[in-house]
Order: sequence, then structure tokens, then C-alpha cells
Amino acid sequence: MPHAPERSKQKRDVRLAIDARFPQSGMVRSDNLFPRRRCERSEANPESFRGGIRDCFAALAMTECDEGSSRSAAFGLKLTRNATSPGHVTQRLHLIVAILLAASHAARASPCQFESQGEGRVAAIVDARSIRLDDGREVRLTGIEPTASTKQALTSLLVGRDVTLRGTEDTPDRYGRQGALVFMGESGTSVQAALLAQGDAMISAEIADRDCAAALIAAEAEARRQKNGNWADPSAIKNAESPDDILAGMGRFMVVEGKVLSVRQAGAMTYLNFGRNWTRGFAVTISKRSLQAFESAGIVLKLLENKRIRVRGWVEGNTGPRIDVRLVGQIELLGANEPAGVRP
Repeated sequence: MPHAPERSKQKRDVRLAIDARFPQSGMVRSDNLFPRRRCERSEANPESFRGGIRDCFAALAMTECDEGSSRSAAFGLKLTRNATSPGHVTQRLHLIVAILLAASHAARASPCQFESQGEGRVAAIVDARSIRLDDGREVRLTGIEPTASTKQALTSLLVGRDVTLRGTEDTPDRYGRQGALVFMGESGTSVQAALLAQGDAMISAEIADRDCAAALIAAEAEARRQKNGNWADPSAIKNAESPDDILAGMGRFMVVEGKVLSVRQAGAMTYLNFGRNWTRGFAVTISKRSLQAFESAGIVLKLLENKRIRVRGWVEGNTGPRIDVRLVGQIELLGANEPAGVRP
């Protein structure tokens, strides 16, 4: 057993570690109280001091670790089991706390927390979805399409602010812009999600990560429900039964809702037809090379017949309006009879 002065020092180290991890403030969650009390009991019992440390950090790990951080927690617990010498307790204790803090941060991270692609300060808003940093880099905000209010919203949110860029890859596009999700300072919410929640942007469906895409979908859905920003205009969502209204937006990104009357195959193209007149009515086109993505997502296009869907994309066509769908996320099934796997 450690001598009294040394044991007292070790107890203080445990207390400092506990207080750093679980501060006495309104920020302490109720589910954190169990490990705190367990650690306090460990400290109060000198006869089981070393065993108490093991119990304390096992409790911390069980409470704070989830998928993705269990390996770090396991490593931390292994270190505590090896801490049989009182002289090693303090050194190992700080390492364990650091590991658990990192694991805890990963466990609570918001969606879209991809690898950092750099940082910078926003010097200017180039256009409705591009910004310029003070080092000259141009960044395109991925995952969204702009509305009439996007550029002004970006100006209010970002000019002069420090930002972090996150994404799966940082290869510039043909215009030299780096595509990324943009985060202000230490915020866990992307600028894209903020714009969507305000109704100042629309989802483009280009984000492949399911959790991140789901978070952006939820932000836009809430804005539509609340009729925020762009969604306050009843014409923001076009009716598939009014092809002339859709055709008036030729070359623009639009959101259209309607009932699929038929699904037809013609050569290498699949057509989702919303009108009886296939030539003049609104239709969605899906090329053969894009079918694999739908099949991988468990979507049988033929089953969309007589279902109401929401589709988004660029309007094109000569006689009847068309939207070419290349990504699964461009189509959402509406209504309560949604089959599994249709919504991204």
C-alpha cells in the first residue's frame, strides 16, 4: 500500500482527472453521474485504491465509448490494468484521460465530420456557393444548390470568419475550386446544414456518406415544414402535372413532386413518366450506367409506378421537361407506403 503522503497525492491526481472530465457545471449530463460517483468511491477507499482506479476508468469507458472509439478505450483499460506500481499511476492516469477524452469527442461528433482539408479565413464570397480564403484558395460548398438568398446568407455568415474545411477528398474541380463542407470555428454544424435549415439552399444529393446525407436531408425537411426562406414560396416545389411551369425553369435546379404514371425502358434509358403524353409531359430519365447505384440501394424502379415521389435536379428538354437522375438521393418517395430502401 502507498504511504500516506504518496496516496494523498495520487488521490488528488484522480480528483483532478475526474473534475477535468466531469466538471461541476450545468454541462454535466445525468448519464455521467454514475462514473463520477464510482470514481469518488474508489478515491474514498484507500484499501482498494489501485483496483478502484481500474473500476473508475472502466466506468468512464462504458459510459463514453461507442462504435468507432472502442479500440482507444480498450487500449486505455489495458494501461490501467498494467498500473500495478503506485509510482506509475499518475503518469498512466493522464494518458488514459487523454485517450478517453479523444474517444468521447469522436463518439459525440456530429455527422459530416470528415477529414480536415485545411483552415483559413474567408476573404470574400465569390458566388452563391463559392468562397475565397485569405490565402487565395477558392472553395465550393458541396452538398447544396443555391437559391436567390444563398449569396446574401453566406455573406452574413462567413465574411471575415475563420473556417475549417472537411471532406473525403480535396482534388480541385475544373475551375480550380476545392470542394468541401465548411465549418465555422469549432462549430460541429456545417455551413451547408445552417443554410438548409434557414431555407437559404437546397440539397444537391451529391453527398455519398449516408449519415451526413441524412443530416442534410433532415435540415432541409424541417425548413420546408416551417416554410423557412425559399420554402415560403408555394412555387418552390413544382407540380409534375404542370409541365409548362417546370419548362419555364429550363437550365435551373428544381424540386418537383408528382405521381409516377409509368416506368418505361427505351434503349439505354429508363423513363419515369408523370404525364399521359410522353412527349410533352414531365419525365425523369435514368441512364443504364446509373442503374447500378439504384440496384445497390435496393431500389426497383418499376415499383415506383403509381407512387408519389419528389425529384430534384437540373431541368432540360426540348418539348417536355426532363430531369436526368444520376444519384440515388435525387429521388425521395412520398407517403406512408414507402418500401424499404427507397429513401437514401
